[in-house]
Amino acid sequence: MTTTHHDLAAIAADLAPTGTLRASVNLGNPVLAQGTPEAPAGITVDLAAEIGRRLALPVETLCFDAARKSFEAMADGRADLCFLAIDPAREKEVAFTSPYVVIEGVYAVPRDSPLVTVEDVDAPGVRIGVKQGSAYDLHLTRALAHATVVRGAEGVDVFRTLDLEAGAGIRQPTAAYVAAHPEVRLIDGRFMEIRQAVGTTTARAPETIAYLTALVEELKKNGFVTEALHRSHQDPALVAP
Repeated sequence: MTTTHHDLAAIAADLAPTGTLRASVNLGNPVLAQGTPEAPAGITVDLAAEIGRRLALPVETLCFDAARKSFEAMADGRADLCFLAIDPAREKEVAFTSPYVVIEGVYAVPRDSPLVTVEDVDAPGVRIGVKQGSAYDLHLTRALAHATVVRGAEGVDVFRTLDLEAGAGIRQPTAAYVAAHPEVRLIDGRFMEIRQAVGTTTARAPETIAYLTALVEELKKNGFVTEALHRSHQDPALVAP
């Protein structure tokens, strides 16, 4: 990217008006972030640090246990940057870059469930546990014609606690749960692709949003995203095209 020092200073001032880049990190998605609020790690933390480095800004990470809380921090002005799935409901307030990672939404069901395909799940009488405010909550709320969404702190936990017909979640942690609970199985296939992107408020200057978008593309091409996933023991194949 060819951006002058003057341009970078203007972008930094627009993106971080307090002088510190406040990055909202969702520790509730183990693909994107790990660790504790005091010592977060993962690709989103690495991305925030790199954006801060490029713009000569100190970085403060604000850690949350759910995407909806991360979104709320962005929307109400407590954060300058977020790492969320692109969704129409969020785009009213968040300007997203292109995705840096693509993950999958999948269903878990009881081992003896008659539900076999993703399509089977959208049926009358089927209740699906979801994490409230997650990308898959937003998607399923729009997309389901017959099944009912049941919201809670974690989709799989709601599914098991309330003895629901299905639980929705991100493939990696859901697959790990299934591996540890033989009475549960995954349904083959995915019900959605979850496109994870960097976001800031729509009130930011077009030049700021364009800079972030170009930077994400550069970090995908130069291997930064792949290396960050590898460092946090996540599948490098998750890098978005």
